[in-house]
Amino acid sequence: MVENMRLSADIYKKIDNFCLDIKIESNAKRIGILGASGSGKSMTLRSIAGIETPDKGHIEIDGDILYDSSKRVDLKPQKRNVGYMFQNYALFPTMTVLQNVLCGLKGSKEENLEKAMAMISRMGIKGLENRLPGELSGGQQQRVALARIMVYNPRVILLDEPFSALDIYLRDKMQREMFELLSDYSGQTLMVSHSRDELYRFSEEIFVVGDGKIMQSGNTDSIFSSPISVPIAKLTGCKNFAKVQVIDLHKINIPDWGVTLELTREVPQDTTWIGYRAHDFEPVWGDKISSCIKIRLVARDELPFETNLYVAPEKGDKESKVDDICWFIQGEMRKNIEQKGMPDFLKLSEEKLLLLKE
Repeated sequence: MVENMRLSADIYKKIDNFCLDIKIESNAKRIGILGASGSGKSMTLRSIAGIETPDKGHIEIDGDILYDSSKRVDLKPQKRNVGYMFQNYALFPTMTVLQNVLCGLKGSKEENLEKAMAMISRMGIKGLENRLPGELSGGQQQRVALARIMVYNPRVILLDEPFSALDIYLRDKMQREMFELLSDYSGQTLMVSHSRDELYRFSEEIFVVGDGKIMQSGNTDSIFSSPISVPIAKLTGCKNFAKVQVIDLHKINIPDWGVTLELTREVPQDTTWIGYRAHDFEPVWGDKISSCIKIRLVARDELPFETNLYVAPEKGDKESKVDDICWFIQGEMRKNIEQKGMPDFLKLSEEKLLLLKE
């Protein structure tokens, strides 16, 4: 298996009123595509796998061309050496575990059996060879599906929202299991999801997709810490947004929150909004200090391990239709609020402030 291989996909495809027009280039081992439903994530995977044919473009893995509209190259899916895991695993229901893993191998009977049994053992499902998929748990089915893919030794594995239909407990458990099973896989893995948590755990590099286009891409931590626009910040989990007035290179006014901020960093010229994550506010009791928002409590949700507070900013009221601020508290902060009561102000930290464009 070649290490540090590079995936390059330049895909254009129009279906009715939707147009997919994206370009992905990466040599990261774990790549994520984050986007809302209907943004073009799955169509991207299907195009790479050869299930969908782009209208035009170019797809290659480590220099080997899988598709090129200008050169009329379009390899069939079975010749691309790409493994595709569907959301429902797509196991053959009337075939045993062993038969599912063997399906499609083209060596001798003895070689195929040896490869399949070795992979079954590696996936931790030895002893289940003669069971049908319907007799397996969800986690076991996932392992069979992964074994069927990896027995081919593909250069790239594509995961199409593999955890979307699971409840929270099972989803977290199966994520850990799959990521562990893929830990020694030397090829590239590309996973698409609308779940920021899944992709944050999984990906080294993320491409954020919206309306068929790449909105932002880069190192996973940098995408989450520095989204460039309101839609991207929402996809990464930010709950609070407000319009801003840029006063100069280091000063912004947030009218709806009644606060003006002096920043040490320069404010990008195209900044029109700020974002602030719900867990990042600091409570202040008593007199107002700099960078603070005066608040009043509107509603609260008591959850087992967290309290979600919804507060109106100083300039906010029902007539002006200013959105309530979401402030989520846990642990010691939660105990502190219970003892001291609601604070008078919430303080904004410059390090946590997201400067965003529309």
